[in-house]
Parts: sequence; structure tokens; C-alpha cells
Amino acid sequence: MMKKIAVAGLAAVYLSGCTTTDPYTGDQKVSNTAGGAMIGAGLGALGGLAVGHSAVSRRNAALIGAGIGALAGGAIGNYMDNQEAELRAQLQGTGISVTRAGDRIILNMPSNITFATDQDSISPAFFQTLNSVAIVLRKFNQTLVDVNGHTDSTGSLAHNEDLSQRRAISVASYLGSQGIDQRRMSAMGFGPSQPVASNGTEAGRAQNRRVEIMIAPIKAG
Repeated sequence: MMKKIAVAGLAAVYLSGCTTTDPYTGDQKVSNTAGGAMIGAGLGALGGLAVGHSAVSRRNAALIGAGIGALAGGAIGNYMDNQEAELRAQLQGTGISVTRAGDRIILNMPSNITFATDQDSISPAFFQTLNSVAIVLRKFNQTLVDVNGHTDSTGSLAHNEDLSQRRAISVASYLGSQGIDQRRMSAMGFGPSQPVASNGTEAGRAQNRRVEIMIAPIKAG
């Protein structure tokens, strides 16, 4: 079963003193463990909303109620078109693929460029790429941002679910440290449950080991 970040109203207190040094920029950033709490705190401030795709409509309504602008009608397509174009420009040659699926944009981050084998700490060389993602997400702030971790089927299910969760938290917490409103974000680990290729080959397993960022408009009504 996929794991979800628990919403914790007191998590903001936990964040005090839970920072580490960004090895790429030298700046302070929230640690991976604290990042999970931070995301929970952001959502907890909006009424203890559940995290994940099943709660999108409630997150959407709560964000609108908190004063974050919503999109409607033809403005949605234009807004997402412009965001997609900027993401493609920022991420060209980085190894991240940008896919459009209706009103959503999906960023696929293969684990071989994001994490060392079996680790959840972001590779130092990848911070600059995530900074580029954050630039666009800050500019286009009328969107929900779901960070989803995935693994191949090698190893135990429990280990893969845990690893995918920790990797999703790592990416989400780093984006949060770069100024992305935590109320917009969720992080979830799916383990091997959503493969995009066969786990019967090494090439397929490599495709399945990934973190995806799914960006969707905050819709009015």
C-alpha cells in the first residue's frame, strides 16, 4: 500500500534547528526528515487535509480559501502552456523529461541522475536542476505540486515503499527550501506499484526508478 505523509499541526515546531547545508549552494536548507514534517504543517494549517491525489479537490478549495488565486476556463490552458514552455527551456539537456497530459505537466526525474543507488539524499550535481524547477514553480504559483517517488520491483516491497517515500520527501523539501509554498505540495511514495516499463529488464527497471513532479492548475469552482 502506498504511503502518505501524515499531516501534523505541530510540525512547524519540529522544524526549529532541523536544517542542513546545501552542498551545491552552501545555503541552509531543511533536512529530509524535517521536510516531511514541514509539508504536513503547511497542509495542517489548512485544516488537516489528507495528502495525495484523492484529496486534490479539498486541497484546491482550501488554497483558494487561503487567498491563492485560482484559474478558470480558457485561462487554464494558456497558463499551463506558458508554464510548460518555461519548464522545457529551463530543463533542456538536464535529463528531466517534460510531458503534457491535458491540464497537467509531468516532470520525470530518473533516479540515476537524482540519487545515488539506494540513497535518499539528492545528488549534489542535481541541485542546480531543481533550482531551475523552483524558478518556474515560483513564477507559476497557481498550481498544485505533487511529488511522487517510484522504484523498480527489486528487493522487498517494504523497502521500496520506504525508499520511494523518502526520495519524494527529499525533492519536495528541497523545493520548499527554495520558496515553494508548502500548502501547494504533497509528497508520496508508490514503491514499485506504478511501473512505466517492464521490470524484467535492466533498461525497464531503470525507467521505473524515478521521481515524478505532477503539476496541476488550481481551478476555480
